[in-house]
Amino acid sequence: MATGTVPASFTGLKSRDHRAIGFAKSSDFVRVSDLQRVKFRRTKIAVIRNSTNPGSETVELEPASAGSPLLVPRQKYCESINKTVRRKTRTVMVGNVALGSEHPIRIQTMTTTDTKDVAATVEQVMKIADQGADIVRITVQGRKEADACFDIKNTLVQKNYNIPLVADIHFAPPVALRVAECFDKIRVNPGNFADRRAQFEQLEYTEDDYQKELEHIEKVFSPLVEKCKKYGRAMRIGTNHGSLSDRIMSYYGDSPRGMVESAFEYARICRKLDFHNFVFSMKASNPVIMVQAYRLLVAEMNVLGWDYPLHLGVTEAGEGEDGRMKSAIGIGTLLTDGLGDTIRVSLTESPEEEIDPCRRLANLGMRASELQKGVTPFEEKHRHYFDFQRRSGQLPLQKEGEEVDYRGVLHRDGSVLMSVTLDQLKAPEQLYKSLATKFIVGMPFKDLATVDSILLRELPSQDDKGARLALKRLIDISMGVITPLSEQLTKPLPNALSLVTLKELSSGAHKLLPEGSRLVVSVRGDEPQEELEILKSTDATMILHHIPYSDEKTSRVHAARRLFEYLIESSLNFPVIHHIEFPEAIHRDDLVIGAGTNAGALLVDGLGDGILLEAPNQDFEFLRNTSFNLLQGCRMRNTKTEYVSCPSCGRTLFDLQEISAEIREKTSHLPGVSIAIMGCIVNGPGEMADADFGYVGGAPGKIDLYVGKTVVKRGIAMEQATDALIQLIKDHGRWVDPQADE
Repeated sequence: MATGTVPASFTGLKSRDHRAIGFAKSSDFVRVSDLQRVKFRRTKIAVIRNSTNPGSETVELEPASAGSPLLVPRQKYCESINKTVRRKTRTVMVGNVALGSEHPIRIQTMTTTDTKDVAATVEQVMKIADQGADIVRITVQGRKEADACFDIKNTLVQKNYNIPLVADIHFAPPVALRVAECFDKIRVNPGNFADRRAQFEQLEYTEDDYQKELEHIEKVFSPLVEKCKKYGRAMRIGTNHGSLSDRIMSYYGDSPRGMVESAFEYARICRKLDFHNFVFSMKASNPVIMVQAYRLLVAEMNVLGWDYPLHLGVTEAGEGEDGRMKSAIGIGTLLTDGLGDTIRVSLTESPEEEIDPCRRLANLGMRASELQKGVTPFEEKHRHYFDFQRRSGQLPLQKEGEEVDYRGVLHRDGSVLMSVTLDQLKAPEQLYKSLATKFIVGMPFKDLATVDSILLRELPSQDDKGARLALKRLIDISMGVITPLSEQLTKPLPNALSLVTLKELSSGAHKLLPEGSRLVVSVRGDEPQEELEILKSTDATMILHHIPYSDEKTSRVHAARRLFEYLIESSLNFPVIHHIEFPEAIHRDDLVIGAGTNAGALLVDGLGDGILLEAPNQDFEFLRNTSFNLLQGCRMRNTKTEYVSCPSCGRTLFDLQEISAEIREKTSHLPGVSIAIMGCIVNGPGEMADADFGYVGGAPGKIDLYVGKTVVKRGIAMEQATDALIQLIKDHGRWVDPQADE
């Protein structure tokens, strides 16, 4: 039986199974707790309901998934489930730049200079603007920095730079009031604007206590809202997963639900004061959490009839391909569903370096929505939008009489497949190294980060003994060798897997193979259902989901979702590998972003068992590393140390790029270990919610070390801090010495 306090206007709300929980007609906020099912924190969950949107007078709730304590609105989070349609929003003006669905997706970044250094900050803003950014954010942590902002703005205007400036505010309402007089937008973090810094304490609240906290927030926040109205400023209500207040975490948990409610507390104050020139963000360093939070935010806004734009970003994404991949997974997933109006790719690099990948992501999202890439409409009943549940395909089982072990051709945590050429077979040892095998007395064997299977589009001739011996050695270590049916029929390779199309299955051509031959089926996902029916009578080892890159009208994400819907509905548990072919000479960033968006958007929903990336003339090692980065970014297969690394800003107390490189060089061989590298306490224990160990700037030249969210050593001289971090990892039994060949 559901219990909880409700407003007088609360008349009844129903769950999907029609148990009476209640309908909200005019209430802003309802807390519901189900003491039978919810065993979490104070056994509380929150649902926010308002029928200001005509036609939404009755709100139905359902669990996010079977048995989940999280109740979510049945209304979907995006405009269409079968194609990319941009979510309709109001327009928010940031200086002279318009944000919203009627405008291009805006790109932005953040300065890394000391804000008090006016000349350096102006110089960096101009570089950023020259690179094509639409908006620049600047950290403003105190009164001196706020005073400098006036000089920064005036100097830029004198130099004919009118790019909108955003003040990044933490813990400092008076500073926000000051800088609102000169900057175009204020970013507030609901986790620390009016609340104290989180101590990660479990707090107990009565309803009266909680209401008093909300009244305190309103008292502190309202003056800023009024000033933004007076000066025509914009605002971003920017929640971060790791910096929720103790109050929110005690009530809702460190969860997407808590992130949404934290932002809504501030949004209700804005709306109460008739201020609507604001946007939302829901950032996290974990792309899966980030995606879930934005989806829940939009679903709740749809119920409430709110149409505020979205600022997208994966916080603390890191550097290089790692940072680009994490951002592509999180941001690209949402853009594919038509969500997002401005984006930032947070990299531990100079801010100018963020602009190009940011632009590439924005262009991808704009193009998908302009073309409305998609598939024929279908009913979607099985995908989990708001909580992660992986659909794990049935891994290969050994069959009686088989000469080789097929159980290793796929990996339980996510598989990496690579395309290999005949030329590579001419140098077997180099090929084995490229596949990341290890060696014992010159013979290859699989390791944690070894490629699981290879695709060989052309088999060597029968008399090429060296190439065939190289393939046999791979097959003997349980590496799958996949080759087209036509090749296997004309130049058979013992124990290879045959790649067939649905058309070949229907024609029966595969029956020409020896009995018991293993099959891999290539499927587009947008075929008529009657063509997919052949899968029900097929014993496939795996499916390769493949849409040609040249097909610009079909969305591979939506086609794959349709395929998974069919497989689940038909109780077919084949493993599915996302097979993406890129054109020749594609830019590396476009490849990383394309893979992260097109495969990551599925893997974050638990849809898929691995990845196969093909790109002519691209470096083989780069493709392999990108594939493993994709799986790790989607919280699947961990093959190296995970880093949560902030992008640096004016608060940073050390050279973040230099220190990050030093730490990575010494610790990158620790799969399963997560290390946060944070420039200051603002990006400290809260922001590194996912990390095992933390390296945080505590004071100039001094480092604090954390285990989880707990500081264990303070004030370590920077020169000794990296060694102290390694010792801390050793003390907790997480260290292994690097292998000689690493």
